Amino acid sequence: MKKKVLIVEDESPKQKNLTKFFSENYCDFELLFAMSVGAALDEIEDSDLDLVILDMSLPTTDVGDKESGGRPQGFGGLEVLTNITILGKIIPVIVLTGYESFLKEGGDVSLDKLRDEWMALYPNVLRGVLHYSSTYGNWIDELRNLISDMLKSKK
Repeated sequence: MKKKVLIVEDESPKQKNLTKFFSENYCDFELLFAMSVGAALDEIEDSDLDLVILDMSLPTTDVGDKESGGRPQGFGGLEVLTNITILGKIIPVIVLTGYESFLKEGGDVSLDKLRDEWMALYPNVLRGVLHYSSTYGNWIDELRNLISDMLKSKK
């Protein structure tokens, strides 16, 4: 039975790079896609998922012909993580964000500091927080290692 992976990403180039990553490394995984907080929550409630790859900055709803996408959320991924926890689902989640820092009250906070905070807040589901760069491929090896560790721990 194929493992189901939900990729929550609203940017087409990053989504294409993730699709390529999975086709080259895990061709037996079934990929599902969501482009907003709302669409991600629908998939999480309706699907039996084995992994979620989650962007942090997401629109509230999908952008479409008649939809603007709602308000952009710098921490939309946290809303998804919180709802996974509230629903009592234990789905491994890997955050893959293009930002190295985020604006919070009091100024910019580094991704390293936020990683520690988020790992403490969501210990049952969050497996890693990675920086995505279309220029540098470090995220590829890091993501492959996290997925490999996850697959080993399920055996």
